[in-house]
Amino acid sequence: MELRRRVAERFREVNGEHPMTAADDAYVNGQFVVLTELCAATGRDPDGVRRLMLDRRLPLPGYLRSDGAEMVPADLFALAERAGGPELLAEWFVGHWADPAQGAAEWDAYLSGRYVCLHSVTPGNIRRKGELVTAIEAAPATPDAGSAGWLDRLHVLVDELDALEPQFTGYDRLRFGGPTSRDTCIDAVRARYPRRVTAPHGR
Repeated sequence: MELRRRVAERFREVNGEHPMTAADDAYVNGQFVVLTELCAATGRDPDGVRRLMLDRRLPLPGYLRSDGAEMVPADLFALAERAGGPELLAEWFVGHWADPAQGAAEWDAYLSGRYVCLHSVTPGNIRRKGELVTAIEAAPATPDAGSAGWLDRLHVLVDELDALEPQFTGYDRLRFGGPTSRDTCIDAVRARYPRRVTAPHGR
């Protein structure tokens, strides 16, 4: 219980004190798994995993459900396995960025557990999400903004981001202090710039 309490304290240091509603719990149950259940399924000791979290070798839970359950992605251990073990994960992870400082910053973000903005948290998906958000935000200032070709290209970007990101829940907007990237770069963009309606062939 001591390690579980310390993980919960670290989680609240990172995310603040915000209530999880029934709707939040339902969303999280559909997107994440309980840490103890994942450990049972993969033959791991929950306290051993919690130690790795506290030692900054694995990310914190993405959510604490309203009953205190530590909710983690089903592929929580996948990156460490690809890296050759938790002790090698940091170097492997940071090495995906040409700029070591940026890689270190992304590693800190990964460890926080707040990368709930991706279905699968990998260095490649993190980088691609950043590229897509930057391109979508910059699109209205491009020279051909508003043209048919521009609109088509914009929706290709938005659709790709949509495939990478989950829906988010109300708790996320509280802990992030405002709208999510889905709110601003997917839903709002689609509302402001609707897709072109093309006539069926032969008409």
